[in-house]
Amino acid sequence: MTTRRQHIAHLHLHALPDENRYADALDLLTGITPHVRAVPPTAVQLDLTSALRYFDLPPYDLVQLAKLRLKALYGIDSSAGLAPNPMLATMAADASAPGETTWVPADHAADWLRPRPLTALPGTGRTTAATLGGYGIHTIGQITTLPATTLQRLLGAAPARLLAERARGHDPRPFLPEAPAAHLTTDLVLDRDSLDPTQHHRAVLGLAHHTGQRLRQEKQVAARLTLTVRYADRSSTTRTSTLPEPTDHSPALVTTALGLLTVLGLQRARVRAFTLRADGLRPATTAFRQLTLDPGDTRARALEAAADRGRHRFGRQAVRPAALAD
Repeated sequence: MTTRRQHIAHLHLHALPDENRYADALDLLTGITPHVRAVPPTAVQLDLTSALRYFDLPPYDLVQLAKLRLKALYGIDSSAGLAPNPMLATMAADASAPGETTWVPADHAADWLRPRPLTALPGTGRTTAATLGGYGIHTIGQITTLPATTLQRLLGAAPARLLAERARGHDPRPFLPEAPAAHLTTDLVLDRDSLDPTQHHRAVLGLAHHTGQRLRQEKQVAARLTLTVRYADRSSTTRTSTLPEPTDHSPALVTTALGLLTVLGLQRARVRAFTLRADGLRPATTAFRQLTLDPGDTRARALEAAADRGRHRFGRQAVRPAALAD
């Protein structure tokens, strides 16, 4: 029995005028394959495997057909990557110039990956690259030649195994079609209009922690945060920031949310309410997590999971940051 090889396309949509046009693009692409996964705000993945026989086209030509329809019907330019799994398809799309398509066949994936820099691998950041660079390891191909014990000694067991799998082009995540990502909103109306920066800080801190709890409960991660401040005169101000990586980790959400608050500069503003919206949501199982050499990050996530269990058993207020204590 032979296993049917997957053909995953990752498309970057360039110069989208608004969110409605992104929805139009998704609707159009479902006419080519029903297996469409939204990657907001400007990308989309397609599993073309079942559509090849219907259109009687090679994989590369089917990607070109999708790009041609986007351009002809909606004026959307795109670049694309085509590969046997979502990780490689994303990397190929990132390597494609506007309007171009990079195809990485399964039989040539190792050759294509070999000369690329370590930071091209999803989840491999500057810290990991700098650590390995100190030992003369700068490319993905060099990772595949290292003994497993050497890599584990440099990075730790779990990060080493994950990096080695990615360096060989393996992506264990299944392709899960999904609708355009929804959003999750948390708001707080103050008891009275407030000029107090400390109260503003506490309010946004609480909203960010509550957002993280809800994301983890629903097993989702967010790609962006939007903070809206409503004032006593009924006016409002909104700021949005993209997270360094999709996450449900409360400290990362807090850092971004408080950064938005700082940007707004509310020193003399009389505030009535705050709203924090997390969007670009996707299942936590489909998101990459940045590799880290900091054991404190692992401990923080373990403590966060324990706190979530405590809140689930004893109520939302059972465990919370000291800054939010009455």
